[in-house]
This record gives sequence, C-alpha cells and structure tokens, in this order.
Amino acid sequence: MMKQTSLAAAGGFELKTRRTRKQVFLSEMQAIVPWAELVAIITPYAPAPGPKGGRPPFAVETMLRIHFLQHWFGLSDPAMEEALYDVPLYRQFAGLDIGVDRLPDESTILRFRHLLEEHGLSLAIFERVNALLASQGLMLRAGTAVDATIIAAPSSTKNSTGTRDPEMHQTKKGNQWHFGLKAHIGVDVESGLVHTMVTTPANAHDVTQVHELLHGQETDVFADSGYRGAHKRQEVKHRRLEPNWHIAMMPGKRRVLNRARVHDRLVDELERTKARIRAKVEHPLSAQVPVRLHEGALQGAGEEHVPSGHPLCAVQSVDGSQTNIAGRRGMIAPAARARAPQVPQLTAQVIDLSGVEVPFLA
Repeated sequence: MMKQTSLAAAGGFELKTRRTRKQVFLSEMQAIVPWAELVAIITPYAPAPGPKGGRPPFAVETMLRIHFLQHWFGLSDPAMEEALYDVPLYRQFAGLDIGVDRLPDESTILRFRHLLEEHGLSLAIFERVNALLASQGLMLRAGTAVDATIIAAPSSTKNSTGTRDPEMHQTKKGNQWHFGLKAHIGVDVESGLVHTMVTTPANAHDVTQVHELLHGQETDVFADSGYRGAHKRQEVKHRRLEPNWHIAMMPGKRRVLNRARVHDRLVDELERTKARIRAKVEHPLSAQVPVRLHEGALQGAGEEHVPSGHPLCAVQSVDGSQTNIAGRRGMIAPAARARAPQVPQLTAQVIDLSGVEVPFLA
C-alpha cells in the first residue's frame, strides 16, 4: 500500500532525531583530522582541469574523505559508490549535494587510491600525522607492545595472469592454511595508539619484523611467546635497541605452574600483568577483517577493492572507542577522546624467591 510521504522525508522536519554513533564518530573525525594539511600533500599530484575544458575532476578533499570512509566502514569501491547514493550522512561528510553535484563512481574512487599508491603519498601523510601526535603529546613512547595478524586474500588464480599475487604467500596456523599478507604492528602501551605498521608475506615469522616495530625510544617492549629471543636477533643488536623485554611465557609452561607455591603464584600473576598491558595491541588487530588486497591480486579481476591494513588503513570502533589511521610504516592518528593511561608504571625491581630472580612490575 502506497503512503503519502511527509516533509521529514526531505530532511530537517523529523518528528524525533537522535545522534547515532556513526554521526558522532564522523563529527569527531571532522574535527581531529588535519584535512587542509593532508590535501596540501596530495594536491601537487592530483589531476587538474584540462586546457580545453571538459568535465572537471572532483575536489581532492572530497576524494580523500571518501577514501577514509571506505576504510572506516569497510566498503569496497562498488559498495562505496552505492553508499554515497544510499547514505546521506556519507554525502554530507564528503561535502556532496546529490541535488547539485555528481557523485564519483567506483572507477574514480579506484583511480584516487592508485594516485596515492603511485606517488607514495601515504607515507607523506603519516609523517604529518606523526608530527601532529608529537605536538599534542599523545605518543608517550615509554613502552611498545608488538603483535601480528594474517590478512587473508583469495588464493584463486582465475585472473588475467593466471597467477597468485607474488607479494603474498601461504602459511599454516594450527591445522589451517591461510593465504595473504601479515600485518605487524607496534602500539604505544600508554595510549593504545598504533605507531608503526609493516606488512610481509603471511609466511614471515612474527619475530623477524620486531626491529621494524620499535621506534628506538621505548624503555619496555611487550610481546607474546612468539617473540622469544627477539633481543638476540642481529637486526635488534644492529640498531642498538636495549629496552626491557617482557615476553610472555610459553602456554605449556604456564599451564604446569603450581599455584599452591608462592613462587609459581607470583610468576602467574606476573604473566597476567604482562597480558593486561599487551592487550592494547590486540584491540586494533581484532578490528581487522579478511580482505583481498588491490596490489597484484586484483589485477585483471575488476580491480574491486576491500579496504585493508595496506597501504592505508583505518582501525576503528564506530562507538568512537578507538580510531586509528595507519600506513605501511607510519604513525597513527589519535582517537578523539583521549583516555587516561591505565598501564602501571614499570620499575626495575626484582623479587628473589628461593634463589630465582623473578622480574616484577610494581
């Protein structure tokens, strides 16, 4: 049954309104992202109107905002194009008026991403974000937590080249095989901000990239048991990195601890404390979704793109609890609402129990 539409359908005459989490999030991004400075980085490489006229290109800021929307909400190029027609909030954020402006199609969105890749603009963008974090004192740099996750990609060879992406590889985790890349990240343990990100083929071991994830100013590094022996690696010694390493105990060794003994109980409590601090690095990784990346894997396959951690990604919770903008190896933009640090201060105290020295966190 057809029903006559009200003025609310035109917008601005709603009987009841409510600010959604998505609206709050985008308003925060509007305020904290240095749009003018990022646009200035891209503008020299952006297409300009031709001397013979023709259809003018979209504004750089409009395309940059759409690019960020893709990553914040996990939209492929076709899905982003449709979302611009379906979601007025996205058009408002991008500065588009569907009654006046034409909307970019998926090919235009794809070309803008390729523009960023071709000229390495993501690194320049994150150098600026790095400076912004430093100027606001949000990156305390006292400690770093490191971890890695697999970014899945299709292993099919049904494309124009008949091959898999050479930058990706298969690996076995547990009893399951995966194909794709591995994202390695370093997180500031005080603020939970991702300060470094590196991507490798999925079969690269986590510990091989630990030296790339440290900025060199931290006094403490937290990692799971997969990073055992990290302090002995030549890459770490070559950079003269000498932080205090807090590597988790092997799960098998922890399971056999006898909680009835004071020594074992304290060791178990130490592992719990390290795990609570290390949890900061799990939050960004938990927001990762299986994707197929545009580099190589999508050549000849329609160039459809699903946002990922490479080369420009955003990890966020729509409720605003954490928002990061990251690059292949770069700093991250902060969440709008900074939290008070919850990490206990680290000390160099050592508790001597039955002749065994156990490092402890005060």
